[in-house]
Amino acid sequence: MLRNREVQWFFISLLFISLGASVLAGFLYSLSVAWFVLVTSGLLAGCSFFYTRWRYREIEKLSGYLRKISSGDDSLDVRDNQEGELSILKNDIYKVTLMLSEHRSSLEKDKLTLTNALSDISHQLKTPLTSMMVMADLLSDSTLEESKRGEFTQHIRVQLERIEWLVSSLLKLSKIDAGTIAFKKDKVAVRDLLQSAVQSVLIPMDIKEQTLNVRGEESVTFTGDLRWTAEALINILKNAVEHTGEEGIISISFLENPLYTEITIGDNGDGIPKEDLPYIFRRFYKGKNASDDSVGIGLAMAYSIITSQQGDLEVRSKKGNGTVFSIKFYK
Repeated sequence: MLRNREVQWFFISLLFISLGASVLAGFLYSLSVAWFVLVTSGLLAGCSFFYTRWRYREIEKLSGYLRKISSGDDSLDVRDNQEGELSILKNDIYKVTLMLSEHRSSLEKDKLTLTNALSDISHQLKTPLTSMMVMADLLSDSTLEESKRGEFTQHIRVQLERIEWLVSSLLKLSKIDAGTIAFKKDKVAVRDLLQSAVQSVLIPMDIKEQTLNVRGEESVTFTGDLRWTAEALINILKNAVEHTGEEGIISISFLENPLYTEITIGDNGDGIPKEDLPYIFRRFYKGKNASDDSVGIGLAMAYSIITSQQGDLEVRSKKGNGTVFSIKFYK
């Protein structure tokens, strides 16, 4: 403390003022008054010294606290409910500490998410890439039959399309997770939404001779993004078509009330096992009834798109009795 030049000048100034006041009191009044002034000035200087030293100790504690924070220890509580600028400073430092702690936790969570995502991506890409490498080695054989060459070429094209879809889907999910997609808040007619979504599944439904039933009023609307919501519905409908057998039935109904607009997509397929239900919206999760080509990303994307628009997506299913997805967009 005494090495501080400001403190040195303060006490030197205080000493000269005390001596000057004592000498002046001796000349104007008496020696006893001079001694009284000198003793009083000394007591005031002593109080100032101890008070300044206390403040320095408090600042030193705060400095040590900040050093611990910078080293990653944010578990200490420096809050002070007393009045004064030091107490205000302590409370402000504590608030900043909490913010840094939350920020650090968020970064750790993002780091873990990124690590898991990279692991999942590498796992999903490994299988088609390995298959393509094998096919490429076989194609390099000059004695390979033309029929086999065409078969292997088609296989490589299918795997490339699968990789393209996977990368595109992961990019969309990453944008949603990062909050970089600005979802529109337009008034959308549900009929227009369904017409946009159903187009992608008409061919596979026709191949399996499935029936599509749509029921709802023309006036039903919701507030949201038509293009992205159609993307979510396409993934749900593809899941329904995939898990519904030939000549199966897929039903879509929609309604609107003062609280929300609800879209229900149901099928009479195999259903989802009870143990899989809590996890079907989890990224890269594949249930027991999932096909070999399934990646486990479609329903996860649908869930992210709908919940990012303050919507809700629920599923009800019983093995052997079909599945029902319920989408609600709240007013």
